[in-house]
Amino acid sequence: MRVFATCLVALGLIASPAIAGTGNAGDKDSAGSTASSAPAATTNAAAATEPAPSSLELANQLQQLRDLIDSQSKQIERQNELLQEQQHRMRELEDQLNASGGTVAAAANAAVGPSVGAANATLSGGGAQDKNGAPDAIHVKGITLTPGGFFAAETVWRQKGLASDVNTPFNSVPFNGSSNSHMGEFQASGRQSRISMLAEGKLDNVKLGGYYEADFLTVGTTSTPTQSNSYGLRQRQFWAQAAFNNGITFTGGQMWSLVTETTKGMDNRTEALPMTIDAQYNVGFSWARQFGARLTYNMSNKVWLGFSVEQSTPTVTVHGNPTAQAAEAPVICTTPGLNGCGATGTLTINLNPTLNNFLLGAFGTSGGLYNPLGNYGYNEAPDFVVKAVFEPGFGHYEIFGIAGVVRDRIFPCVTNAAAAACIAANAANPATAAVGAFNDTATTGGAGANARWNLLDKKVDVGIHFLGGAGIGRYGSGTLSDLTIRPNGTVVPIHNFQGLGTLQFHPTSKLDIYMNVGGEFEERTAYLKTGAAPLFSCVEKTPGTLCNEGYGGAGLSNAGCWTETLPISAPSTSTNLGVPTGVGGSTGFIPGALSNCTGDTRNLVEGTLGFWYRFYSGPKGRFQYGMQYSNFIRNTWRGVAGTGAAASGMPHADENMILTSFRYYLP
Repeated sequence: MRVFATCLVALGLIASPAIAGTGNAGDKDSAGSTASSAPAATTNAAAATEPAPSSLELANQLQQLRDLIDSQSKQIERQNELLQEQQHRMRELEDQLNASGGTVAAAANAAVGPSVGAANATLSGGGAQDKNGAPDAIHVKGITLTPGGFFAAETVWRQKGLASDVNTPFNSVPFNGSSNSHMGEFQASGRQSRISMLAEGKLDNVKLGGYYEADFLTVGTTSTPTQSNSYGLRQRQFWAQAAFNNGITFTGGQMWSLVTETTKGMDNRTEALPMTIDAQYNVGFSWARQFGARLTYNMSNKVWLGFSVEQSTPTVTVHGNPTAQAAEAPVICTTPGLNGCGATGTLTINLNPTLNNFLLGAFGTSGGLYNPLGNYGYNEAPDFVVKAVFEPGFGHYEIFGIAGVVRDRIFPCVTNAAAAACIAANAANPATAAVGAFNDTATTGGAGANARWNLLDKKVDVGIHFLGGAGIGRYGSGTLSDLTIRPNGTVVPIHNFQGLGTLQFHPTSKLDIYMNVGGEFEERTAYLKTGAAPLFSCVEKTPGTLCNEGYGGAGLSNAGCWTETLPISAPSTSTNLGVPTGVGGSTGFIPGALSNCTGDTRNLVEGTLGFWYRFYSGPKGRFQYGMQYSNFIRNTWRGVAGTGAAASGMPHADENMILTSFRYYLP
């Protein structure tokens, strides 16, 4: 009201010279006033009797008024700027508080982690706009579009070379015999930069919306690091959602798995990601981004129940299945007379895995729009995830379970060539007959729990996570295998356990410090590979058995894990049924593969220490800098030992990494 009154007074004073007829002829605001002075004098008798002020006095008054208006305009503009900043900050705090359920743990993730900004706000009615500034969203035909994302400049230094960007393939850290374990690497990248768009519309009883998010951590056939660095756009999330007023929400598309911890109920885009720069996050963190059809129910903002149907893509580790009986050969065993080892110290097992006796899937078919270098399983069913979330007033708690089914096809004549049907079939097509092939299925699944607390007046956040089960290895950041194969071709899930602890400090509004410690364990799942008349059966986890099939078998060789090999001098152009295997490179860029080094991982452990510092956070966006140090350890199951350094038969790998990040987030 004060501003409005000031403007009215100013307008009247500026117009007064024209009314009085005594304005300065050189003043554009009073130009032409001379012509109107006579009528004004004759029309108003009272004004004619009063002495008219001089032109100089009017000019001085007008200049003073202009100075006053200019000063007030600047004050009003400054007040508007301050008000705009305060409104923006209040919206940030409200979004963080809503996303965290009153805890700063989620607010810290939303403020500085890889899931910052638009990537971590709940799907809520858009249209927020500063009345005195630029809009926060775009309104088109009743729909609110909110852009988001960040621009990143990031680096990584590793003590042992991995030829990897800012995402670390934890299960590929090299053993001492690998040439790259003696060569460090420095990589720099802007590829974790992210773009996103949120679309929202509101009806009487339901909020409709969708979300898209992408980065550039992918490759195309023309991608090269030597000059153009032209990497492709990678889809991270792409989903639609209908949120009803009665608390029921349905979401469908590619999204974070329901396994992933959230910070507010089960709301999408409130995922509690570790505050790491590493795009593979931290060992022990359980997650996936995949297709999902999710149904959740919010019970008074205290309890949430959810169910999700998600894409199943199991991974497998196998070391060659038995061939026909003729492929058997004697090998030396160390305990004559024990567990079938002959008196002369020899044991007959298969050494020539030239034929497979099982099938899980195939390379992607190019015409089917799948990657021809990727393995796609013939999945019988999706994964099913159920979850319950509790927020009683102190802390955030989750319990969840996973269930799935895996399937392979078995070809029994490979391992039982003496069967009558197999003999007849082999007569026409020796050793490759598929007579009697059949399907085998197995169930996978597990259970997990998450908890998160805010302590010490919102200065400290503590989180713990656990997931355990069989056939769930791919849900961990270490990407350990889900399955292995018995000698008879049947599929068996591997028991896996994942755990992560997080500790976050927020000493000031600009600084966050984080520490993560996580681990993943893969259980030994081993069998003995024999011919038609095995000398003994290899029982899982039984000491003293010479298991040489499955996962982590003591009969699998690790003797060569300490022995360096020569680089390959020419690239491979091998194909599988006309499909390239993806093995490429050129002379000087192909390290030699280790021989006699099975190296099945027993556990992965990682400790991380880092910080994020925000130089600026306000209506113009956010600038922040982060640095992270990680130490990573990979331990393996004991296998056949060698001599010298290889005498333990348990190769070990470790890695030290330093990552940096400089980011600008859209407001």
